[in-house]
Amino acid sequence: MDVMGDKATLFETGRFVQPSSREDTDTPDDAGEIADEAAEELRQRLAAEAGDVEAMSVLGAMLLRRGDLDGAEPHLRAATAAGDRAAANNLGVLLHQRGYADEAAGWWRIAAVAGSAAAAHALGRHHRERGDEPAAEYWLRQSTEQGHTLGAYALADLLEHRGDAGAEKWMRVAAERGHREAAYRLARALDRKAAREADGGNGVQVLDEVEQWYRQAAARGHRRAALHLGTILEKRGELKEAGRWYLTSAKDGEARAACALGFLLRDAGDTENAAVWWLRAAQDGDGNAANALGALHAERGETQTAERWYRAAMDAGDVNGAYNLGLLCAEQGRTAQAEQWYRRAAYAGHREAANALAILLLRGGDETGAEPWFSKAAEAGSVDAAFNLGILHAGRGEEQAALRWYERAAAAGHTEAALQVGMARLRDGDEQEAERHLRCAAGGGSAEAAYRLATVLDARRPPEPAHELGEPVHRRSECEEWYERAASQGHRRAQVRVGMLAAARGDVVEAARWYREAAEAGSRNGAFNLGLLLAREGSEPEAAVWWTRAADAGHGRAALRLALVYARRGELAEGQRWADRAVALGPGSVAERAARLRDALRQELSA
Repeated sequence: MDVMGDKATLFETGRFVQPSSREDTDTPDDAGEIADEAAEELRQRLAAEAGDVEAMSVLGAMLLRRGDLDGAEPHLRAATAAGDRAAANNLGVLLHQRGYADEAAGWWRIAAVAGSAAAAHALGRHHRERGDEPAAEYWLRQSTEQGHTLGAYALADLLEHRGDAGAEKWMRVAAERGHREAAYRLARALDRKAAREADGGNGVQVLDEVEQWYRQAAARGHRRAALHLGTILEKRGELKEAGRWYLTSAKDGEARAACALGFLLRDAGDTENAAVWWLRAAQDGDGNAANALGALHAERGETQTAERWYRAAMDAGDVNGAYNLGLLCAEQGRTAQAEQWYRRAAYAGHREAANALAILLLRGGDETGAEPWFSKAAEAGSVDAAFNLGILHAGRGEEQAALRWYERAAAAGHTEAALQVGMARLRDGDEQEAERHLRCAAGGGSAEAAYRLATVLDARRPPEPAHELGEPVHRRSECEEWYERAASQGHRRAQVRVGMLAAARGDVVEAARWYREAAEAGSRNGAFNLGLLLAREGSEPEAAVWWTRAADAGHGRAALRLALVYARRGELAEGQRWADRAVALGPGSVAERAARLRDALRQELSA
């Protein structure tokens, strides 16, 4: 056969890869174009009947595109026999569609040898399907080197499958030529590379390129690329644009994008529209969206609907569905069902479910059954489980084991665990380590940690420098700031201490405010100090009210004060009663003074 010509447009099916150029795939979509094509077909048919090889090839391609295989085959065979390589390629496509893959490959080989990039691509795909990767690579490289976009993508796919480092180069070539799937896969590969090089200097540059390729693929209608682009933008805080890409992807049927759009709308306060998108995603099998719907209905008190969606999430393979069902049952007091769902999620590897199951068992008195689940959850990374293990060991008196788990939880940012480590270090005399952990816990919002940190700093505070005239100069110290932080969070001892500091600097109103807050919250020291303040201001009757409250709560000095008040009033029997109470409450110095007062009152009463 003579060297084959290339006069007709090559035709490729979507069986291998969807072509991207209009000349390969587009079909008329309006009446005018249909009429033009009919006229063109008639013109080519007349020319083919007159023996025009190019017309035979073009007519065969047109009929093949329309699905008329029987009509296309004789024209393609005739053009192929006359040396038209485009016809040979299309004849291969036709035979492949009929199921004659080996015969199709023969014609593709003829066209490829004659220089058809499309045929080389088709032949490469054929060999790959047969498992002959060396032959597939050879023909795909031939196609790629002739500028065939689909060939570049297929070659990149083959090399990536083999783990060949050259895959990225050809994927980039296909992406640069406008192949949207190549752009998406290149972005994914670069995304993984950026994650591996997160600590390196070029991580930001790689991420910029990732976004660029996601954008290119998304702009060409790739729904998963639009989803990933939306995720990048959302993390960066560009919520409006992120929402637009989520919407684009969701409308194209991407359930994860619909789910993400729902969360974006919920965060903006639009729960009604969020529910619409979650529903759409859940109906497409997205377990995360089903869980979100379950949580939404649970918040509204619609427990039956919530349970239905949690079950749907579980059926979709989302283990969170079982965990959420456990939470729902636990809130309703259905302990047996809660345990069942927690176990199901825990056995599937859900660490928070394992922790919740352990808590449930512990509350039921099954400490032996609880400990392994706490351990499993902690080893899987549950910070709460590590803290709970610390509590478990501390309850048994196993202080060192408890401290190890507290330290593990504290290292992961658990506020109460940091407090426990800080207190343990204080007991050991390691004030520096104690301060470090107490600062972490206090910064995390622990009032107790703020108070204990303040006491550590208070103990180090040097005496107040004196004014040149002998008057003390008050400078606000760090310990006062921590006392006040703890006090503002309702810590009673901190409130008393802040009141004492205010009283020391002469701010009676501020001192009274803090003492009163502490006293009303049940602090006997706060009540006693408030009484002292009121008595100094001349309000002894009101002071007696607060001292009574303090004495009833077990404050010995308050009882002694009451005994003195009633003795001065001449109410000796009442004074003796409070003196007896002060003796019983102590401490020693108070008990001694109260005993002397009690004896004197007895003598007065018996005289």
